[in-house]
Amino acid sequence: MQSATIEQQAPSLPPLISREILFGNPERTSPSLSPDGKYLAYLAPDDNNVLQVWLKTVGQEDDRTITADKKRGIHIFFWTYNTDELIYMQDSDGDENFHLYLVNIRHSQAESGNDIVRDLTPFQGVKADLVGLEPKFPDQVLVQMNLNNPEKFDVYRINLKNGAVEFDIENPGNIISWNADAEFQIRGANASTPDGGYDLLYRETTDKDWEILRHWGPDDQGGAVSFSADGKTLYIEGSHDANALRLIAIDLATHQETIIAEDPQYDVGGIMIHPVTRFIEAVAFFKDKQEWQIIDQSIAADFAAISQVRPGEFFISSRDLADKNWLVAYMTDDGPIYYYAYNRESKNSTFLFTNQPKLEGLQLASMQPVSYQARDGLTIYGYLTTPVNIPAQNLPTVMLVHGGPWGRDTWGYDSEAQWLANRGYAVLQVNFRGSAGYGKAFLNAGNREWAAKMHDDLIDGVNWLIEKGISDPQKIAIMGGSYGGYATLVGLTFTPDTFACGVDIVGPSNIITLLQTIPPYWEPLKAMFYHRVGNLETEEEFLKSRSPLFFVDRIKKPLLIAQGANDPRVKQAEADQIVAAMRKANLPVEYVLYPDEGHGFARPENRLHFYAIAEEFLAKYLGGRFEPMTDIPGHSGVIK
Repeated sequence: MQSATIEQQAPSLPPLISREILFGNPERTSPSLSPDGKYLAYLAPDDNNVLQVWLKTVGQEDDRTITADKKRGIHIFFWTYNTDELIYMQDSDGDENFHLYLVNIRHSQAESGNDIVRDLTPFQGVKADLVGLEPKFPDQVLVQMNLNNPEKFDVYRINLKNGAVEFDIENPGNIISWNADAEFQIRGANASTPDGGYDLLYRETTDKDWEILRHWGPDDQGGAVSFSADGKTLYIEGSHDANALRLIAIDLATHQETIIAEDPQYDVGGIMIHPVTRFIEAVAFFKDKQEWQIIDQSIAADFAAISQVRPGEFFISSRDLADKNWLVAYMTDDGPIYYYAYNRESKNSTFLFTNQPKLEGLQLASMQPVSYQARDGLTIYGYLTTPVNIPAQNLPTVMLVHGGPWGRDTWGYDSEAQWLANRGYAVLQVNFRGSAGYGKAFLNAGNREWAAKMHDDLIDGVNWLIEKGISDPQKIAIMGGSYGGYATLVGLTFTPDTFACGVDIVGPSNIITLLQTIPPYWEPLKAMFYHRVGNLETEEEFLKSRSPLFFVDRIKKPLLIAQGANDPRVKQAEADQIVAAMRKANLPVEYVLYPDEGHGFARPENRLHFYAIAEEFLAKYLGGRFEPMTDIPGHSGVIK
């Protein structure tokens, strides 16, 4: 017997949650304590709804903005080890060429204009990334930049007092990450190798030659995490001699390895390290949900106290250098992030704020961990979110596919999943083979399986939904960003009868052109791409056989594409070429381009515009509810 339609069930569904609440700016988020514990910085929108760094004195209500970003909003900031200075990062319209900006908190923007903000990396077309900060060297920051060669990142030492940029170490061309010791010297590095694997490099002192501590082949993973405070131990992650990434200590004198934390199936996730002693304190494994393994028993009582404060998963987001005060974030699947200040001496927690107070009290859906067998017997894990107050039977459904593809979905609040469930859809998020976190056997099962077994895992998920009676087989959409956008295009070309429609956000349509146009600084990763996806130089026909662009004639169902014009990873041409091919074949495609965005949409005006279009599109083909499009001042979306 067929279940009632969304229209018939609508009275049972909770009221529509506005897109502004789901996709607008947070009210306050990412709180961070100054090293001396006197100040609290956080992100919040200004009067123009642009995210800025705000500052308050702990214990006082003197909140003020200390940045004046004009358009894009600030999303990344961190304290230096000088109490009166912090750094934020910003790119230009999504081009990912980030600059580091130093902010002096002793002045407000209004008092001093822009002179209190200094661009530490004022080089056009150059991408800067933080390598490290060190409490013992508060006036310095180590930064990597592709200043001399767009393909490789050398390390520079920047003096925070006068802004002087000093060349520190040259990248021979294959190094993808650097590690500084407690004396703020680069003594560790991870280098890519021609086989698609990695070398772990180490030097005893800066005047000694580099040596290879360990090589990982292309089907293994590994890399340096941190040096111990005395510089005699290097903590690394590695999947050698095991299925999953383990946390390991290497004695640098003897090269003896000691296992610190491991799980037979799941990779090491978050690692909590003391900023001064450099002790490994705790390690998180992301299973169905996050699980902490305490390494340093001195924090056991703290974790016990913290875990009692409120339900949900927690992590320590910030701390002062004295290690007396922590900031703790609590995450759940059906509400905002709750931030608390925790005092280690009293073991008391004080509520600070939530990132989205308007989510509190709303009827939000729960996210349920699920698993099913793929057609070849592999167990596939994921998360199912279904609408509140109605039976999970014969529902219109959205398969929401994560990017990467070497990433994964995790349990917790997901604005897209809540949005779709609120509109009446079941949502399945699948960690298909090739997803990260489940050990190397699962990761490597995705090698050379784009549009093949990786896609079969999604289709097997669809079949599982139908067998369980959860989904209406005629009303299942596929949607995702980046690799998830590619999976959407594969869904409509390789399995044209499965999905009712698709929504592709910044997804590649042609693996050949994708690999031909990768950012220059991904050059060291090319061997890894060739191993895991296919070799551009010798296997063009194979890559063509896995590229949706060449199978456009198979498309039967409507497609919506959204793209950022400045995307450095998946170029605008990836969207343009499949739209052109579909229009030439008179196939139904809608296309919206954002001229001031990159690989995803950072500006809330653009997010609100896109999700309004997507919501109406899904309602048209799946029959769910939608909030009508309203005027959205400031969005840049162009319907092409």
